[in-house]
Amino acid sequence: MRSLLAMLLLEAGRGVGVRRLVEGLYGGHTPRDSGHALQSQVSRLRRGLRAAGGAEDLVRFGPSGYRLVVDPDDVDVHRFERLAGEGRRALAAGDHLHAARLLNEALALWRGPALADVTNAPFAEAQAARLEELRLATIEDRAEVRLVRGDHRDLVAELREVVAAHPLRERLRGQLMRALYGSGRQAEAIEVFEDARRTLADELGLDPSPELGSVHRAVLQAERSLAEVPRAGIPAQFTSFVGREGELKRVGDLLREARLITLTGPGGVGKTRLAIEVAGREADEICFVDLAPIADGAAAPQALINALGFREGGLVPALSGPLDPTDRLVTGLAGRRILLILDNCEHVARDVARLARRLLTACRGLRILITSRERLDITGETLYPVRPLAFPPPETADLDMPGHPAVRLFADRAAAVRPEFTVDGATMGAVLRICRALDGLPLAIELAAARLRSLTIEEIAARLDDRFGLLSRGDRSAAPRHQTLHSVVAWSWDLLSRSEQALAARLTVFSDGATLPAVAEICVPPDDEVVDLLADLIDKSLVEIDGGRYRMLETVREFCAGRLAGTGEGKRLRAAHAAYFLGLAQTADAHLRGPDQLEWLAVLDAERGNLHAALRWAVRADPALALRLLAALSWHGQLRGLSGERASLAAELLEVIGAEPPAGLDEEYTLCVAHAASSDNGLDRRLRVRLESLRPSVAGGRLRHPSLSVLRLMVIGPGGTGLAETAPADPWARAFSGLERGVKGLLDADPGEAAQAFEASLDGFRAVGDRWGAAAALDQLAMLADWRVDVARFATLMAEAIDLAGRLGAVEDMTRFLVRNADGLITAGRLAAARADHERVAEFARRTGMLETRAGAQRGLGEIAHLNGDLTAARELYELALRGCERESISAGFTRWRILIGLGRIAQDGHDADLARSRYRQALAVALGHRNFPAAAVAVEGMAGVALLDDAGERAALLLGASVAVRGIPMPADPEVARVAAGAKDLVGAQTYASAFARGTTMTRDQALALLGVAPPDA
Repeated sequence: MRSLLAMLLLEAGRGVGVRRLVEGLYGGHTPRDSGHALQSQVSRLRRGLRAAGGAEDLVRFGPSGYRLVVDPDDVDVHRFERLAGEGRRALAAGDHLHAARLLNEALALWRGPALADVTNAPFAEAQAARLEELRLATIEDRAEVRLVRGDHRDLVAELREVVAAHPLRERLRGQLMRALYGSGRQAEAIEVFEDARRTLADELGLDPSPELGSVHRAVLQAERSLAEVPRAGIPAQFTSFVGREGELKRVGDLLREARLITLTGPGGVGKTRLAIEVAGREADEICFVDLAPIADGAAAPQALINALGFREGGLVPALSGPLDPTDRLVTGLAGRRILLILDNCEHVARDVARLARRLLTACRGLRILITSRERLDITGETLYPVRPLAFPPPETADLDMPGHPAVRLFADRAAAVRPEFTVDGATMGAVLRICRALDGLPLAIELAAARLRSLTIEEIAARLDDRFGLLSRGDRSAAPRHQTLHSVVAWSWDLLSRSEQALAARLTVFSDGATLPAVAEICVPPDDEVVDLLADLIDKSLVEIDGGRYRMLETVREFCAGRLAGTGEGKRLRAAHAAYFLGLAQTADAHLRGPDQLEWLAVLDAERGNLHAALRWAVRADPALALRLLAALSWHGQLRGLSGERASLAAELLEVIGAEPPAGLDEEYTLCVAHAASSDNGLDRRLRVRLESLRPSVAGGRLRHPSLSVLRLMVIGPGGTGLAETAPADPWARAFSGLERGVKGLLDADPGEAAQAFEASLDGFRAVGDRWGAAAALDQLAMLADWRVDVARFATLMAEAIDLAGRLGAVEDMTRFLVRNADGLITAGRLAAARADHERVAEFARRTGMLETRAGAQRGLGEIAHLNGDLTAARELYELALRGCERESISAGFTRWRILIGLGRIAQDGHDADLARSRYRQALAVALGHRNFPAAAVAVEGMAGVALLDDAGERAALLLGASVAVRGIPMPADPEVARVAAGAKDLVGAQTYASAFARGTTMTRDQALALLGVAPPDA
């Protein structure tokens, strides 16, 4: 019967012919009346399924044979194959985070060998071999994901174990070699290949495959591609690197000896390019941060947070609470081997110096490479002056001149614009005059070489001579090389047409580049052709294009910005820039809650620099516009976790506007307060007052900015004053009101109402196409399924929630969902899989600076240790987690409550009644502080358990009854509560227990709390 069930499950939902079933069940020993024998097996299977609670008609017969009527995704083998296939496709598409989740989920479904219960059945051998092959291929795919993400060290032990079990799988061998090499163990990687060569020769008489041989050659040649690690923000380079091979080695050597290196030198000398090339030779993780766009050094920590990808939880303390950006950096960088490249630091050198000192002191694996026109001047700094490229001295022989770095650079860049150009006897003299006139400055040489499109080499040299002759009468106090660079940019400027000059100056209004539509609307008069003008500026090396965005080199941008200041157009352009990006933000905001949200999130992500610049200008120049822009960006900030980036500007805007909002901008003003509150707890009260003032708009469902509904729920909670009195007309607002009603039902201990509201909310969010809302509703429904111990439904709901969060790029939400998913594995009794998931989330949260998520994962690991009987480890993990959720927020409070409950149970198991009672009282206070009565009831149940330690069985029964009064509904099935109830009955007898329990259940909630000496929470 098991074999028949297995065959039908392998084809779940599809018919299996009688002949195939007979052959699969009996093989070469087919009974004489095989049809009757099969019918007998089917009848037994039907009776067994019915006895197990299944429907009578699960096994049906039709034209194609017998069919088991189940959803294939409810069968682990089909779910595994689907997840493995999706994971493989995500890997191929480069979506490594999504691939890792899918492949981990697929492999977590395995609990031992495939078809272990029916191994003797004739059909089983081939099917088991097929599934084992799929499992191994999925393991290989997961290993590939981890290699791409730089997880070399942790992968070595896992791959060694799999290779030992499957020594002939060459892909696994190659991955082990790459993991060893990426861990700095080149010799061991080579030995793995030699062992593979011997094994293949002995077992199969074959040589290693070309693929494995290529990995071997790459190890021998120390190719960097084998050990790629995360490299965030490094700008792509469009030209070859010429003339600094010796400096590359010297700076690399310095980085192995010191932890803070500063590359100094004038603008245009090549500091940034040298730093980028040095990074390309480093084995550690790299993060490149350009500080040129920031105007205030106090913003440097936030710039690093953005570059590193650290996320924030939301708009206000109720979500994540304020946290000093430098503290977040320390948390996220501690324990990581990483090289930070901080580019263009001269204008914020003092602030960067303080930040570097703090980070280097706290993070031992951190190294910092600075580029700046001046040093930081702190202890431990190693200076490396970057010199101009060497050019030939006068006595150099003509044959030797092309080998000098400055000449090589000019020749390389000249050939890019005029392929037939060579440095020979006819051109040597002019090239040498140009390189000497430009002092060997790389940027100046490149700009001069770009002129070969329209000038001869002699004309370039002559014009430079004339230009520098004129400029030599200029500012003699400037450093000579600064004069040179300024001169060559000025010379390039003078060669532009008036329209080109106007556009070059106007382009400086943009921060981090611009799209063609933005340039056309803001910078170019209607009668000018923007595409042609931009093409001309690109040809003359004043503008670059990358991914559809037009950018200027910073040195060129500085010069052109100076020219803009002299035109008197600056104010008009900045106003036009702010108006354009306000319109873009408002257009995008309307799409961020619908099916096009991914596309519009990408648009706003690409324009973060311009949006921030527009907001910064408008705070003082046009506060009303600034309010509207900040409000339009609020939901983008919520989804992307960018509240800290805009908090300081919001606070400054509040100072400019004052205590009352401008007419008609109440909602915008409230969102401004919310942004400012994300970094200042002192604004909490002001924010609550503002949100309460919007009650009429909320009740009537008339909010212009729907994100305020989310904000109210997070700050004030789902009380009656926060709910719309009638169903809102807007479909998104209507879906969110269902989510709010569901949360209220949970806190009021009405799971039926909560489930109904969450289902309606999910339907609504799906209808409008909002992935965030659907994921939030799924998360809440999964929590209810976990509470009911509905393992299958929980897994289905969480899988979809995690998938949606991953597609949305909502890292904070996704990691929180992963913690809940791991908790569900604990409920299902799958402790090993739960531990693996919690460990992965804890490490990811540590690397991204998400303290509360990390605390949640550590709490989960503490629960697993407790369930495994390791009380010491559990206590240590709980206490470690407790230190990570000290902020006053809803999410941190819930995590803190769970930790305190866990610590209470550990003390209870250790028969320490006083400590257990103290922990449960702390948990009760946290729960009541958020009016979470189901959580408060769990704390009361814990105190009932403590009463047993005091041999007070009747009080234990009374407290269990009181917990029902606190919760508001009968207690769910809980093994711990059942144990306490049984213990109380043993102490006082069933009749006394029942009487005391009944007295507790008839109390009001306030009376139940008074029994513990606790005042009820404020309404």
